[in-house]
Amino acid sequence: VLYLSDSMMENTGKDKPRRSPKLCGTNYPVSIAFIIVNEFCERFSYYGMKALLTLYFKNYLHWDKDLSTAIYHAFSSLCYFTPVLGAIIADSWLGKFKTIIYLSIVYVIGHVIKSIGAIPSVGDNTVHIVLSMAGLVLIALGTGGIKPCVSAFGGDQFEDKHERRKFFSIFYMSINAGSVLSTLITPILRGDVKCFGNDCYALAFGVPAVLMMISLVVFIAGSGLYKKSPPEGNILLSVCGCIGFAVKNRWKRSKHDPKRDHWLNWAEEKYPKRLIEEIKMVLRVLVLYIPLPMFWALFDQQGSRWTLQATRMNLNILLNAFLILVFVPIFDMGVYPLIGLCKINFTPLKKMATGMIFAALAFVAATMVEIDVTKTVVPAPNSGESLLQVFNLMENEVKVQIPGNDLFPDAISSYEDPSEYQRVQLRGTTKNLTVKVTYNEQVHDCALTFHEEKSYSLIIHHGTTSLQCKLVEDFIEKSENGSAYLRFINGHNEGLNISVGGQEFEVAPAYGITPNKSIARGEEVKCISSQMEYIIDLGLLDFGASYSVILKTGIEVFKMEDVHANNVSIAWQVPQYALITAGEVMFSITGLEFSYSQAPANMKSVLQAGWLMTVAFGNVIVLIVAEGAELQQWAEFVLFAALLVAVCIIFSIIAYFYTYVNPKQLDNMFQDDSKEDNLKKETVQDLALIPVFRNTMM
Repeated sequence: VLYLSDSMMENTGKDKPRRSPKLCGTNYPVSIAFIIVNEFCERFSYYGMKALLTLYFKNYLHWDKDLSTAIYHAFSSLCYFTPVLGAIIADSWLGKFKTIIYLSIVYVIGHVIKSIGAIPSVGDNTVHIVLSMAGLVLIALGTGGIKPCVSAFGGDQFEDKHERRKFFSIFYMSINAGSVLSTLITPILRGDVKCFGNDCYALAFGVPAVLMMISLVVFIAGSGLYKKSPPEGNILLSVCGCIGFAVKNRWKRSKHDPKRDHWLNWAEEKYPKRLIEEIKMVLRVLVLYIPLPMFWALFDQQGSRWTLQATRMNLNILLNAFLILVFVPIFDMGVYPLIGLCKINFTPLKKMATGMIFAALAFVAATMVEIDVTKTVVPAPNSGESLLQVFNLMENEVKVQIPGNDLFPDAISSYEDPSEYQRVQLRGTTKNLTVKVTYNEQVHDCALTFHEEKSYSLIIHHGTTSLQCKLVEDFIEKSENGSAYLRFINGHNEGLNISVGGQEFEVAPAYGITPNKSIARGEEVKCISSQMEYIIDLGLLDFGASYSVILKTGIEVFKMEDVHANNVSIAWQVPQYALITAGEVMFSITGLEFSYSQAPANMKSVLQAGWLMTVAFGNVIVLIVAEGAELQQWAEFVLFAALLVAVCIIFSIIAYFYTYVNPKQLDNMFQDDSKEDNLKKETVQDLALIPVFRNTMM
């Protein structure tokens, strides 16, 4: 009867899995299209928001550069710690499909809160900080929680490993396609669209929220086509329990007990052999992961240190992460096949080690650029000193003498473009100095008060009776978007209204001075007085420069450069981005597929989470170095490059001893055991029937 039942079930096809429909012209299941679109929208959402974070912290929340960098990497780190939580939920409780849906809802809520926090009218700066941090925590929980599930869920749709390898390349391209578009669009929404009288961060964060909603809807729409694996139980708890029991059991046993092949085999008294072998596979991969965070420590600085480097360069061209879209097919269809033709066994671990070297070379290139870039930056004053430049607005030259400082040995000509900022030694936090100004052979004493770590302009001009000195605090930082800074000094005896694009300046009479404001290049300058209105031609304002425009009596204008323009083209960042992208293709895509292929079926999400945690620890490394090293930026780049080379050597040694495995080997390994167990069960059942037959016959 049992034989007939099995045969009938086989003939009716009830025990066969339903075949998934294929995409036209491919061997891919249709369900992959929904997963790829979902990943594209989610990555657009994540990177679109993340592209603005550093500038949002600096310009909107008014944090300094180091704190902005620290919070940026703390958030990035949190996004890659939470995958462990997502993997536990998926493998132990909800399964990958439901985990993705529920945590995506959390993700959307985080985006909405983040967008509300960027609305100025919602509250004061404290409220903005609280809402922003709450939104970022929810986003980190959402994006991190679904990360190991989406990639593993996509891999589950395939049986053929070659098709699955191609899928991971396409999957990674969708990630970067979303990144490219979002990196282009969200900065435009922030800068070109004005809302609430300023840059529109609320809109720039709101669009990623909408994309995340679309991502969720698309994923749910493909529900009927997915191959869904049920949760396997609390596998992580079983893994921890097995490891703990093995250690405890080995510790309790005497030295005279027979040795076992592996320390995990001491758990055989309580846990199945299959589970023990699966844990061995996972631990071998996790040991390989130990050196990997250093790669991510370098890679993730594209969004912080490299972004800040770009703001100090000449932005004549737009550089974005589109290189990954070019490099993936080049490597898949060109580089790797060519290496294969050369009979080189370019294994996944060798690819990853080579990717590390490319990333280190990228930071060598970044170092060279940084050294060039810093030549146009005014170094900030240190403790116990101030910076000073001099404007001579008199008819003849003047000489300036500062007690205890030999800073201006040469005479300063009338309306001469000021020389470089000079460092005034204060020997304290505040100092009152009597600066001697010689004009037409007469010495004038100017009593001035300097504060440490401040920058000043000393304006020497005509007063009502004699020469006057005015000390004005300066703003020496370069703009974040490459635009120029502009301020006006009014030499008229009446106030002036000046309009530059959308910016308005009101200048007090008798050498009044305006604050610096960021101005787009090529804007028309309109000057309005009580008697006349006229246009001022300032020429083309250079990227990153700061100018003082002196309006002399009449309509005579002098444009003076306080901070030099960015004279290094952003094109010089192309080599470092090309190198880091080549490293990313060889390291990240390979590592993603490697993590999936080397994991047992019931631990794929867990191992994906382990892979993602290497990113988290990489950001922790950046936090430690950024906050503790206190190095110049170029020296910090050199340090990271050297550390990655050292780590690459360690990784290569570990990889040399690694043996690649196929998780399906476990099925073959334990197939005979399963048959033997089933045979024993059938024998016991048959023996149990004997008394029944005997009683019937009697």
